[in-house]
Amino acid sequence: MHPRDQTIYALSSGRPPTAIAIVRVSGPLAGQVLECLAKKLPAPRLATHVLLFDEKLGPIDDAVVLWFPGPASATGEDVAEFHIHGGRAVLASLFGALAAIDGLRLAEPGEFTRRAFENGKLDLTEAEGLDDLIHADTDRQRRQALRQLKGLLGDRARNWRQQIIEALALVEVGIDFSDEGDVSAELLAPALAKASALHREIEDALAAQGRSERLRDGLVVAIAGQPNVGKSTLMNQLARRDVAIVSPHAGTTRDVIEVQLDLDGYPVTIIDTAGIRETADPVEEEGVRRARARAAEADLVLWLVDSSAEASNPEQWLTESETPVWVIRNKVDLVQTASAGPDLLIAISAERGDGLAQLLALLVDFAGRYFGSGEAGLITRERQRLLLRSTSDLLQHAAASAEQGEEFVAEDMRAAAQQLGRLLGRVDVEDILDSIFRDFCIGK
Repeated sequence: MHPRDQTIYALSSGRPPTAIAIVRVSGPLAGQVLECLAKKLPAPRLATHVLLFDEKLGPIDDAVVLWFPGPASATGEDVAEFHIHGGRAVLASLFGALAAIDGLRLAEPGEFTRRAFENGKLDLTEAEGLDDLIHADTDRQRRQALRQLKGLLGDRARNWRQQIIEALALVEVGIDFSDEGDVSAELLAPALAKASALHREIEDALAAQGRSERLRDGLVVAIAGQPNVGKSTLMNQLARRDVAIVSPHAGTTRDVIEVQLDLDGYPVTIIDTAGIRETADPVEEEGVRRARARAAEADLVLWLVDSSAEASNPEQWLTESETPVWVIRNKVDLVQTASAGPDLLIAISAERGDGLAQLLALLVDFAGRYFGSGEAGLITRERQRLLLRSTSDLLQHAAASAEQGEEFVAEDMRAAAQQLGRLLGRVDVEDILDSIFRDFCIGK
């Protein structure tokens, strides 16, 4: 039996112990599983209170079960749900009973969602939206993912593809009547007009995407500077917990330390790096190399300087970086007056907390400008952007191919429709499905 025809089961709620655990079964044997363990098949989509019982194990749990006959289910197949008490022993007993039934197997990561995709319950952009929703850490990520799950991009792409197919039909009719020149010309003109209009619409979507792709991964901010300027103390203050070792000895931080923050709904990764200086210690030298590399890759660098010492110049150490750099004077609590240089952004005391509220406000403002309107963008993944770019280029080329003949126009339009089909997951995407669905958790 092909794996797609098998009946699968998995825990679809959080890890035990929990108040309630949900175990989902999907496939042709889902109804038989219910009859075996609940001793009856409940009315469709009606929560039913039953005593789950196994012939070998005896009573399993006092539970609630639901029955969703396909295709009116989440996966498009017959689906059964067991809502049980979330103790480990209860879950182990139910899993033992399910494993003993011939034809059932544990689901693989993302297999429920993949079956929903294969059965037409959602397209690939909606599946990607569900994956993003599962992994969303901030409210802005959640809202963006939910819009994708509800068809923000998928609905537009289906409409664009349908219009391309309609335009292609006009061109192909013109080819069939190529011996009647007036018919061919009358049909080609509206087809090219439609292709040009679609090209502009897709270009507008590409131009308006902002940094919606980056909203999934977040903004990366590196804290850098020479040793003993308070980088780890600032890191701990921003994280509101001790994530980095603070020591008066230079070179304490040897590796890169990261922490994820939610700043007004924006996902931000803060990186604490090793103190940057010339050193003969090979371990510290490697830490300095990594610090400079991560600062060059970051979206923003907070360059800390000691208010009580001579300020270091970030350009001396970050020569290969084009990343924006904010110069921040720290330890203002140790000096009466902090000298202000031309590049100074703000003066703080990471130890005492002075200026941290202002620094956080500046970071939130930077994140807002960095992401721009990305939250409302259609495109959330590189795969989507590349396929839309290819579609737009093909439509533009179709208009330029008119002088070569209707056959060239038709070929470009056919390829453009295929690219949108790949975007939706309906054409030639088998090679990328595994890479998408394997990131899902088991039970989804």
